[in-house]
Amino acid sequence: MKIKMLVSMAGADFALDAGQETERFGDAEALRLVNAGYAVPAAGPVIERAVKSPAREKRKAN
Repeated sequence: MKIKMLVSMAGADFALDAGQETERFGDAEALRLVNAGYAVPAAGPVIERAVKSPAREKRKAN
């Protein structure tokens, strides 16, 4: 499970900064960090889609 850290954390062989995304932990440990408020699930990639804007309304002059 990919998570985004809300706080900095370090261990014997790792260091994570607040805002960093990681898949370092197993699903159970990642869920525990989320439930404890140390991390949030990482959002998937943002996909931008082109949207055609509506045509402007044309009015006849009186």
